[in-house]
Amino acid sequence: MRTVHTGLLIAGAAALAAAHLGVPPAHGTPQPRPRAHTGPAAGDCATGQFCLWPGRGFSGERQVHELADTDIESCVTLPAGARAASFANRTGRPVTTYQSAECQETGEFDTYPGGGSWVPESPYQVRAFKIWES
Repeated sequence: MRTVHTGLLIAGAAALAAAHLGVPPAHGTPQPRPRAHTGPAAGDCATGQFCLWPGRGFSGERQVHELADTDIESCVTLPAGARAASFANRTGRPVTTYQSAECQETGEFDTYPGGGSWVPESPYQVRAFKIWES
């Protein structure tokens, strides 16, 4: 029984090494799981900021909003014609994103925690947001 476990560990290590070197895996070889991309490597957004990108996967020109220059609990509309498909909340406060440019709850909206939320693909085009006190 111990040999089976050792064999699985060796096969798994070989698959990881082969994947790292770009070698296609042998049939039946266990495959390593892809890692989720979260945190700063996925979208550059500093502590205290709410960052939005027009493209999915944090692509395009980043728009940054900081607590120092954003009214708390007020609807912040993105510039005319602008929409965000991905965003990161590093404000330390909850942020609600809205499909509506007027922060109306008749369209889609969701609230994200402020400790570090990276959303590479929003379920809708974000046109406005609101930062909450707590």
